[in-house]
Amino acid sequence: MKLTSSFSKTTASRSFKVGLLSVALAAAFGTVVAQDKPVIATVVKISGIPWFDRMEVGVKEFASTTPTVSASQSGPATADAAQQLKIIDDLVAKKVSALAVVPMDPAVIEGVLKRAMDRGIVVVTHEADNQKNTNANIEAFDNAAYGTALNERLAACMGKAGKWTSFVGSLGSRTHLQWVDAGAANAKKYAGMTLVDAKNESFDDANKTYEKAKEVLRKHPDLKGFQSSAGNDVIGIGRAIEEAGLVGKVCLVGTGLPTPSAKLLESGAITAIGFWDPKDAGLAMNKAAKMLLEKKPLTDGINLGVKGYEKVSVTKGPGGGLLLVGNAMVIADKATYKNFLF
Repeated sequence: MKLTSSFSKTTASRSFKVGLLSVALAAAFGTVVAQDKPVIATVVKISGIPWFDRMEVGVKEFASTTPTVSASQSGPATADAAQQLKIIDDLVAKKVSALAVVPMDPAVIEGVLKRAMDRGIVVVTHEADNQKNTNANIEAFDNAAYGTALNERLAACMGKAGKWTSFVGSLGSRTHLQWVDAGAANAKKYAGMTLVDAKNESFDDANKTYEKAKEVLRKHPDLKGFQSSAGNDVIGIGRAIEEAGLVGKVCLVGTGLPTPSAKLLESGAITAIGFWDPKDAGLAMNKAAKMLLEKKPLTDGINLGVKGYEKVSVTKGPGGGLLLVGNAMVIADKATYKNFLF
């Protein structure tokens, strides 16, 4: 009986150890499988704001409909190019397969993106057509045309006369500078329009924008218009216009999303918003990254299967990589914004 008991205990012990080993091997195997699955990491300018929350919807949709790829989104808590650089650096160290980046400041991340490409990591950027170390940069539309369209709406509201100013998320944000520069060029058609204190930095923070807008209004009590760039700018500026009792007297046209802007559009504090759907931009970036990982060419006129990116212009960009330009521009006002509630 003792022998049997001893044998049983020994057998049980060995079975337990084998079981643990099996679990360990299964876990290790699972890790290998996970690593073998291509990883596309999207890195945005700022996490936790409506614009990039919406982009994450697109990234998650791509992940759920593309089981052969692992896709996720991350970004810094504040509009800080150095923090974004650190996140990208960590992802390069983890050897992700591809990066889809919306740069806060393209120049700041050139070094880390070069290191990524040297290691065979595919790089796709968005809102950075001057990025040098990228395989492809995707724009929702021609940026000069967008900036001009915003300014035309502003000019119409202002009666093509009076002082106006511009806001950018940061002086390093490539597209923001393109938009306001195009707006400034457009306004020169109208002798009565005068640009003052151009390119105020907001860092895409509605509260900072609000304070800066109040400061500008105090400095220029006869100001007639704002053209803004970052997604939260219209919220901060619109609030300042409302509180100063200037609705109907000061015009505001800028980039913004329909749902966050709804209240101020209804009150008239925001004249009009321009945008593209960040969800679709997230999808387009990830689809392009997947094609590059699969060595599929991105050719002129390509259909990425995403609204606004059905017939994409593909040329060589100023930075050296491919430049993909879609047709996803939307300009909406109080009468039309409800057609685009996100």
